Amino acid sequence: MSENLKNIVNFIRKTFDVPEAFIPLHEPRFIGNEKKYLNECIDSTFVSSAGKYVNRFEEMITEYTGAKYAVAAVNGTAALHIALMLSGVKHDDEVITQPLTFIATANAINYIGAKLVFVDIDKETLGLSAEKLDKFLSTKTYIAKDGYCYNKETNRCIKACVPMHTFGHPCKIDEIEYLCKKYNIILIEDAAESLGSFYKEKHTGTFGKFGILSFNGNKTITTGGGGMLITNDGKFTKLAKHLTTQAKVPHKWEYIHDYIGYNYRLTNLAAALGVAQMEQLPKFIENKRELANKYKDFFENTDINFFTEPKNAKSNYWLNVIILKNKIERDNFLKFTNEKGIMTRPVWELMNRLKMYKHCQTENIENAEWLADRVVNIPSSVRIV
Repeated sequence: MSENLKNIVNFIRKTFDVPEAFIPLHEPRFIGNEKKYLNECIDSTFVSSAGKYVNRFEEMITEYTGAKYAVAAVNGTAALHIALMLSGVKHDDEVITQPLTFIATANAINYIGAKLVFVDIDKETLGLSAEKLDKFLSTKTYIAKDGYCYNKETNRCIKACVPMHTFGHPCKIDEIEYLCKKYNIILIEDAAESLGSFYKEKHTGTFGKFGILSFNGNKTITTGGGGMLITNDGKFTKLAKHLTTQAKVPHKWEYIHDYIGYNYRLTNLAAALGVAQMEQLPKFIENKRELANKYKDFFENTDINFFTEPKNAKSNYWLNVIILKNKIERDNFLKFTNEKGIMTRPVWELMNRLKMYKHCQTENIENAEWLADRVVNIPSSVRIV
């Protein structure tokens, strides 16, 4: 195993053309108009939430994803929070999601005061399992006279379902969409990691009532911190912008607010960075897919499984994934590579294992538990070529 690990470290260093220095998991690339647009933004003095770059960034996201509307937010978590609010999720409603996800997914649901229900994922997608969701809904829920879906165990209304496209790999979102419509559950896609990923030629985040994207510093493109709410339902767009700007009623001088609002609007300064990054996105995606192919070819000659995009999907390969044989091999791999200056990471701790969410209803999550012991992310930055 140690010789194999040395070969892997050498391959990663050669691939990124970094013979000795530290190699991060995913770092941003600024190779376009970032400085130009930032300087223009500063010169205009419009550096807060008003300015042309916020609008242009939203337009570019709709043009790229095919969503009809987009609302820029300070981060993906804020965008998800607003999506849940606009979906009518209330305190003590239930929201189905997956246990293997970044904590922001669970936290945003908790902000509403909703209760989480964890349903298992698929090994072949790393995202919420349509099969397991179908089993849960068909055996443990019922449709009440009001037309909504209720949990037999708790008698709470299951208002929404939030699958995540894990590491940029699309889940079987069309099957999940079908089930949500069948049981009158609102579908909100956590597409935070999947900008540039498509399922059956349709961009992730555009299947549900809402989708959310993230532009954190480690994402495929970045605004430093930032997010986006995307939707095809225009009646929510105006309200989303209103809520994310403290729900201030327009007036020349009065300070009138008609909702409990949030300081969630993306700044023009951050959006300027986003516009420049969006100009590079096609090149970034091509570069990342080339890297994934290099990894795929390399790991085919080892006993380590490199995770490739699911059937019917075109993934952005935000973070590349390998799957080790067991937790011991996983931990050995993590220890060796990090000691050699190659940043690698395990998957997140399963949400139902965290003290805040241990009490949540958790179905049979054998796939999530199996993957949690074996998944490792390896360096995935856009390479400088």
